Amino acid sequence: MIDGAGATASRYAKVERVQYTLSRTPFASPVAQMLCAEIHQEYVRRYGGGDETELGDDDFDPPNGDFFVAYGEDGDPLGCGGWRAHGDDDAEMKRVYVRESARRRGLARLLVAAVEDSAAQAGRKRVILETGPRQPEALSMYETLGYVPVRPFGFYACTEGSIHLGKELRSEHA
Repeated sequence: MIDGAGATASRYAKVERVQYTLSRTPFASPVAQMLCAEIHQEYVRRYGGGDETELGDDDFDPPNGDFFVAYGEDGDPLGCGGWRAHGDDDAEMKRVYVRESARRRGLARLLVAAVEDSAAQAGRKRVILETGPRQPEALSMYETLGYVPVRPFGFYACTEGSIHLGKELRSEHA
């Protein structure tokens, strides 16, 4: 699984006969930034503009965050996701993304599980996130994973149509 030592760690999974490798990756790395630029293009396509939430390169550094990149069997990056500290107890999930060529194969669920595991290992009690109505695939996935509406927070707290979800975590350290 994911080690808690802060060293590069990987998780492997076979989903529909495809092997993915999830690797802990600095948010400022070129591969993470490339995938985040793709996310912004997806937001522009769906909403007419990118996410304006400010993110620092160190927001995702352990122990106050974590960031993962998913690679396919050929070594190509296929997706990403991470969390950053929000208050004393919450982990805010950000930048969960899967390239179109790898969608509908369970990779997003694998990324969310890695984020949840990492946040729980860091002692976070809940994962929260913000999404929007033009991401029905994400909304459906989060619902099936047990995410429920929470009080609005962050940059989009007062934005009409913004959807805020959360899920309590089970921590081995609790």
